[in-house]
Amino acid sequence: MAAKNHRQWLAEPALKPNEWVDSRIYSDPQIFEEELEKIFKKAWIPVCHESELPNAYDFRTMSIAGEPIIVCRGPDNEVRAFLNVCPHRGMIIERRASGSFLEGQPSGNPKRMTCMFHAWQYDLRGNCVYISREKEGYQERLRKEDVGLRRLRCEVKFGGFVWVNLDDNPQASLEDWAGPAFTCLRKTLDAEPLEVFHYHKAIVNANYKLWHDTNCEFYHDFMHYHNRVTGFNDAYFARKNEAFQHGHVVVGTFEVKYENYEGFESRAALSFPHLPPNQWYMIDMFPGMNFNLRGSALRCDIVTPLAPDKVMIEFRGLGLKRDTVEERQTRVNHHNSIWGPFGRNLHEDLLGVQGQGTTMKPGSEPRRILHGRHENQTIHDENGMRHYYQEWGRWMNRQPNNPDLPYAEPMPVAAE
Repeated sequence: MAAKNHRQWLAEPALKPNEWVDSRIYSDPQIFEEELEKIFKKAWIPVCHESELPNAYDFRTMSIAGEPIIVCRGPDNEVRAFLNVCPHRGMIIERRASGSFLEGQPSGNPKRMTCMFHAWQYDLRGNCVYISREKEGYQERLRKEDVGLRRLRCEVKFGGFVWVNLDDNPQASLEDWAGPAFTCLRKTLDAEPLEVFHYHKAIVNANYKLWHDTNCEFYHDFMHYHNRVTGFNDAYFARKNEAFQHGHVVVGTFEVKYENYEGFESRAALSFPHLPPNQWYMIDMFPGMNFNLRGSALRCDIVTPLAPDKVMIEFRGLGLKRDTVEERQTRVNHHNSIWGPFGRNLHEDLLGVQGQGTTMKPGSEPRRILHGRHENQTIHDENGMRHYYQEWGRWMNRQPNNPDLPYAEPMPVAAE
């Protein structure tokens, strides 16, 4: 039967329950708000890279689950994270995306974070160091020593990325959360300092999980002409999707044949330390972050969910800090030819998820989204998505294929 009537269209597919999900998990506003509370306020989130804070008093601002965050490097070289909120009247402290507190601002003194509303000041450890007319207004009832910024769990790890957790008592340490998944690249990423050489962002009218899905499976490489002509060989199809605890997935490596495509060249000369020439590893982190090392350049995607059908994606390209000018330019060219704003792959991925977002807006009719491909856990198997949504169900206590029901673990497969 080809085309279907409405009843047939809405019927459950002839697949196992964990091989499809209900599209409401991408479009329902209540589910989205629950995700912010139950997942993004509890998980370890990589928010930036330490090379974006090269000097003491440098800072960057961002948000996690709607909460404004500021990450800064103190005079002791320590990177710390705080809520970007003044404890006096709840005012946002720093509005700039990035900068330095070393120089004074119109509203504050050098080396201080200053709330422009009432001029309360904080040092880079989060201590309140000045309250305007403190004694006149509070006498001895409240002193600057009694208040301070909300400190957040913050660690620099796995190649110098800055990780933040809003939960003071996370379910797992950062090492336990991400360490096993990073094993394949840890020696490479920790060998020497890395540096961000490219940054751009996109705001896409799609659910953040749809961006995760397109990173998590390579079946969509049929959309990418460049990948087909440089990578579709026996080694490509033999790559494994390996699942890890906490919903993470690692896509194994193979040698990319760049010379098969006109205008491209081998990237072996600038391979990262301890990485065989022209190799390609990818670590896909729950709930939607991605680390993709392709020979000479590392790409990192960080998602910030904005609405059920809107996500901001920050793209970073990284190389070795010690690069010469010529080496750095080559890395930039390699990165941007595929993953830059006008690269051969990235815009196609964005078009893919934007097309899904068009059909899965809040209020749209529920549909079945299929994750049922089985190819021995190789590159076109959708085991990575099945693994991800099983973890999503645990955190949310919702069945991915029927979010009205509480989560239940899949039945174990009987041994043959």
